[in-house]
Amino acid sequence: MSSPREGARSAQFNRVRILLCDVDGVLTDGTVLAGGGRQEFKRFHIHDGMGLRLLRKAGVPVGWISNRPSVSTTRRAQELRVDYLWQGKASKTGAIARILKQANLNWADACFVSDDINDLPVLLRVGLPVAVANAVAEVRAVSHYVTRARGGEGAVREVAERILKAQRSWEGLVRELREE
Repeated sequence: MSSPREGARSAQFNRVRILLCDVDGVLTDGTVLAGGGRQEFKRFHIHDGMGLRLLRKAGVPVGWISNRPSVSTTRRAQELRVDYLWQGKASKTGAIARILKQANLNWADACFVSDDINDLPVLLRVGLPVAVANAVAEVRAVSHYVTRARGGEGAVREVAERILKAQRSWEGLVRELREE
């Protein structure tokens, strides 16, 4: 039997209509390997990718929001067919407002996963603010959920599973995969 707090948390995940997240430190471990010229490498966790694909299959769009433009990020977003990708130096809050308008959703419909203080304005607006396990204290303090997994180590998959289970989509998706 779940506790009242767990039931309330499940209701928050059930209300999510779009999953948005930071990239560096959330979908990656925050490491950027820079080579000669403009070449760089990032490490993305494959479980996060599967979680995002499952969300999209269940009709929950996903978006990545980063203040750091990167070819590696663009390439991985294309592979996963991420619905919204924003990379720029401007306000993340403004970028998300535009995404939500385009998706015909509002702030309360959104879950945002973060690790650092530059995302505080976003976390204070979304319906479900989430921190990865290794997020800074200020981000953990304003988040309604803190993952067990660290950024770049399956934290986004953990959030995706919680959303899908709360929305009662998980078992059907697993059953479909078994039958492929």
